Amino acid sequence: MTSSPYHPPVKRSVQIDRHKTSISLEPLFWEMLKQAAEREGEPINALVARIDAERIKSPTPPGLASAIRVWLVVNA
Repeated sequence: MTSSPYHPPVKRSVQIDRHKTSISLEPLFWEMLKQAAEREGEPINALVARIDAERIKSPTPPGLASAIRVWLVVNA
């Protein structure tokens, strides 16, 4: 992670159900996602897929990057 939490989003590819997609998150959130995946005992791709499945069930689903940020804050 960079020394400052204020950094533009970084785009990375993840795979959800054999489908690659790009997600842009700030480095702070990428680090939080990595730590959450370790804590949950699953790969980042699996955690993102789970967050995506939860997001889709919402009456007004946000974008995936927003859903990841919210999930990370709620599950901190």
